[in-house]
Amino acid sequence: MTSSSPSAQASKLRLAVLLLAAGEGSRLGGHAKALLHQEGRTLLQRFSSAIQEFAPIEYIVVTGFHAQAIASEVTKTNPSLSHPMKIIHNAAPDTGQASSVRLGLESFCGDFDALLVALSDQPQVGAKEVQELLDEYAKREGSQEIILPMVEGKRGNPVLFSRKALSDVLTTPGMVCRTFMEAHPAKVRMMYTGNQAFVLDIDTPEDMQRHQLSLPGI
Repeated sequence: MTSSSPSAQASKLRLAVLLLAAGEGSRLGGHAKALLHQEGRTLLQRFSSAIQEFAPIEYIVVTGFHAQAIASEVTKTNPSLSHPMKIIHNAAPDTGQASSVRLGLESFCGDFDALLVALSDQPQVGAKEVQELLDEYAKREGSQEIILPMVEGKRGNPVLFSRKALSDVLTTPGMVCRTFMEAHPAKVRMMYTGNQAFVLDIDTPEDMQRHQLSLPGI
């Protein structure tokens, strides 16, 4: 008998992943957040390893500031991945995160069902959190095409978009995910959770110390 549980349905989804790693890290003294170390591995390595079990059809990393250092880390990490990363470089990262999001969205060409849009500075986001989003995706109703985690009233990340939602975003020049969600609230399914991983990110040296992260080479 075929299972109809959310996890069983979610496991059949063809997933694509967009990881945003173009930031300057100005509040960290200009260090790339994706290259921060936790327990001997960079955040980029940890996230990339975690999503392998979901067999992503495409996995795109958008770089901007620190592009060379992140590209070097991608080159180092890819041989260990069954589903490796592809780099898309944002030549104008100083125009803001929205430009990196749009560039990344426009770069997908594979045949996938859902897109995970993730940040590179969330040290506690791993396979458990991705599965939580996929399980919620299987419960969509009506016009719902987007899964947005909500933790104690705060919007979280990553966010999961259907292929249809992505197509709708791309039909409007310059449109990006957050603007689209605000313009089409009926398409958003809130995933209410107590999992703090969805709202925990690293912005300051104090955040690094609190979560036992270190700078590259230290």
